[in-house]
Amino acid sequence: LEPDSALVLHGRGRPDQAILFVPRRDPGRELWDGPRSGRDGAAALTGIERVHNTEELCLILKSLKGTQLWYDTPQPAHPRLHQNHVLPVLEAGPTPHSLRPLVQSLRALKSSAEVSLMQEAGRITAQAFRRTMALSQGDVDEAVLFAKFDFENRIHGANFLAYPPVVAGGNRANTLHYINNNQIIKDGEMVLLDGGCEYFGYVSDITRTWPVNGRFSPAQADLYQAVLEVQLSCLSLCSPGISLDHIYSTMLALLGRQLKRLGILKAGTSDADVLKAARRYCPHHVGHYLGMDVHDTPELSRSQPLQPGMVITIEPGIYIGEDNDQAPEQFRGLGIRIEDDIVIQDTGGPLILSSGAPKTIADVEKACAMR
Repeated sequence: LEPDSALVLHGRGRPDQAILFVPRRDPGRELWDGPRSGRDGAAALTGIERVHNTEELCLILKSLKGTQLWYDTPQPAHPRLHQNHVLPVLEAGPTPHSLRPLVQSLRALKSSAEVSLMQEAGRITAQAFRRTMALSQGDVDEAVLFAKFDFENRIHGANFLAYPPVVAGGNRANTLHYINNNQIIKDGEMVLLDGGCEYFGYVSDITRTWPVNGRFSPAQADLYQAVLEVQLSCLSLCSPGISLDHIYSTMLALLGRQLKRLGILKAGTSDADVLKAARRYCPHHVGHYLGMDVHDTPELSRSQPLQPGMVITIEPGIYIGEDNDQAPEQFRGLGIRIEDDIVIQDTGGPLILSSGAPKTIADVEKACAMR
């Protein structure tokens, strides 16, 4: 829909009807902002037969008085239309039912057409990671990698980036939502890049971490491989009937084992303390739902069983600040996260939308060498 539009769906009479409301065409405004569809154009574009100008919305709603209304009042999508056209109807009638839970349940299950769009978003972003890795070198500015990543997404068909990316070099990778992206990444440091694109309304959300000089140090490789093994194990759980919360619990247990194996936790640490440490070293969930928004359908519980057609992220990490004197010195200042986008399938395991982004140590080093 164009800005300032509204859609009314009602079941009074047969068949059920859709009524679309669009702004009246204004040549003066279109001179500055570009052409608008108007009633005839909107009807031709959408196939909806009943199309009215926006100022008629209140009259149509009043004509439907007495019907059960489904509408989200706490957070109206368009405050001005809400104030001028919908609020007078609400004040004269019963309290509406919230539509958001129903819409989010529908959005959670993707059609094959939606999956195709998300596959393309994942493909575009994956190649952007490959090209950005190839540009990396010691003493590179985060802003350069940001610009390269943005360029590669757009030049290959993305409408724009899905969110401000994290391009965090060195210890800054331990700030989970670092978005300044303006510091020099020193030779020998790693960069964590969390980014995605939007492609015709659907988004990708991928994270990769790599050494800007193209070669993992022994400590970087040890910690990276630990996160990768946890991520691969979590991916293997992505099937119908399993919940994100269950995968999260598994992630914590697996991270705890890796922390002990690496000597970050002492061998005799109790199981309870291992889980506490895992939460401390990875303070975020294992993933979230993905779709038209990055954190899509946020009211959908992560405790509910996954179903075929759902799209989620899987993104374990280990973050060790440079001031963490309890961790072995060689790991201090390292922050690593690996994130993929996943479609839950009936059979055959998950469909990984971001599979084109280099992930194994060998593949990452190979991508960095393609300068």
